[in-house]
Amino acid sequence: MNSRNTAQDIFRCHLCESPFPPLYCDICNVNLCKVCVGEHLLDESGDHKVVPIKLRRSTPSYPRCQKHCTRQCELFCEQCDIPICANCVSSEHHEAHKKVDILEKFQRTKESIQTSLQELEKSILIQYQKFASEIPIQISQIYINSDKLTTSLVELGENLHKAVDTLINRRKSEITNTYSKLLADLANHEREITKHISEIEQTVFDLNKLLDSNDMSLVCAYKFRGAEFKALPQQIQCNFPCFSPLINTEQLYELFGFLFTCNKEKRQVQKKYIIEKPHANIAIVTEFKSLFSVACLSEEEVWTCGNNGEIKLYNLHGDLLKSIQTKSECAPSDIAVTRSEDLVYTDRNNETLNIVKEGNAHVEIKLQGWRPVNVCTTSSADLLVTMISNNCRQARVVRYSGSLQIQIIQYDDKGKSLYSTDHTKYISENRNLDVCVADNGAHSVVVVDHTGKFRFKYTGPLAFTKKLFDPVGITTDSQGRILTTDFDNACIHVLDQDGQFLCHIDNCGLCYPWGLCVDTNDNLFVADDRSRIKKIQYSK
Repeated sequence: MNSRNTAQDIFRCHLCESPFPPLYCDICNVNLCKVCVGEHLLDESGDHKVVPIKLRRSTPSYPRCQKHCTRQCELFCEQCDIPICANCVSSEHHEAHKKVDILEKFQRTKESIQTSLQELEKSILIQYQKFASEIPIQISQIYINSDKLTTSLVELGENLHKAVDTLINRRKSEITNTYSKLLADLANHEREITKHISEIEQTVFDLNKLLDSNDMSLVCAYKFRGAEFKALPQQIQCNFPCFSPLINTEQLYELFGFLFTCNKEKRQVQKKYIIEKPHANIAIVTEFKSLFSVACLSEEEVWTCGNNGEIKLYNLHGDLLKSIQTKSECAPSDIAVTRSEDLVYTDRNNETLNIVKEGNAHVEIKLQGWRPVNVCTTSSADLLVTMISNNCRQARVVRYSGSLQIQIIQYDDKGKSLYSTDHTKYISENRNLDVCVADNGAHSVVVVDHTGKFRFKYTGPLAFTKKLFDPVGITTDSQGRILTTDFDNACIHVLDQDGQFLCHIDNCGLCYPWGLCVDTNDNLFVADDRSRIKKIQYSK
């Protein structure tokens, strides 16, 4: 084996190859024994700096100049981002450029590298390792959740099969009973007809016998029964039952439930607390006679709608920036803003849900048999719409993904309607994906989870308000709090996400508040009966 390939070659003198040299030239980057140091220093082809081997690489290695190869670079041109030598300094090219000592640049860069290294090792790498460690857990959860959903679906299918089999057997029994009764009636009718036929045939025989007889007393004693036989028996009509199978696809989809993504964002949210005295710092006066809804486009701009067919965009200075006419020219029921900053409005007059893109209104969804009332957008970019049936007997919440209806929320687990049939039902999705509805007709806030399961109903603290709780607008903030306007009591109720009352906002000069919304910084915007939008700070 070649001795140069042994591990001890690392510690051999560069000149004589004696082992464990005690010295090191920090400029030439070579190991030196004491005997060879003199010879190495006599080499005038370059500079030398000999140090104990323990201190090797402690001396900065100055680079050679790219233009003047015999000169070391002692400066650094920050504009050109290259090392330069003394000859370069006097050249016209670098004359006006900012130059620093290359050792200073070296130390600054080292410090920056050290900072970057610490950040990579102590923060970024740890985060990546944490993410990597979570992936197997997420994969396991995917399989577990998939198996759970599949099992639930199979169980539902088996239950539906049992229900269908039970129903089919019931229908079969009904068919058997119906035809058994028909057969029994026909059998009785047949016996009666057969009896009459026998009597008629006997009568015909007797009459023929009389015609051949010369017995005057026998013939004269005959009593004719023709009238009895002329009263024909009533004919039985066999009205066969009909079977008209009707599969309602929409109801079938409802039976099987809905599959959609629960986009629960696990992101850090800065904790904000309700301040002792909320205050209104801006009041925007609109051109509406009556103002109903408000939706934030940004922290500086809000959409509004009221008693006419226009939807108007205002900035915080009260300037009207844009006005859009509804397609029906009737007042919209409600408005919302999507994540892509498109405007959405409901129009109960033509039973449509509309999306406005680049100033043009497009009918997105045409409802059949239902009138849309209020609308909100969700964290998963879906639309939640409250609606009332055309006969005003039913109310429900429908989730749309694009134009596809993917969920209906209408009944609790006992089959009772969750919502009244009143025509004001503002709606909002909370941070935990709960669906919150201000049901004005029921004087309550009704909250269900993302699957539509009932969670709680809030009816207001009667000890505080003078009149019955009268909820209209509703919204939620970054803390998961629920805020709803109380029209008759001229205040706003603030609840936690579990429906516990936190406080009232009643000191901001509100006059019959209606719709409301919050921006990304939890500033509250409230539309009131004086056609004003008030911006209220209630937390920090």
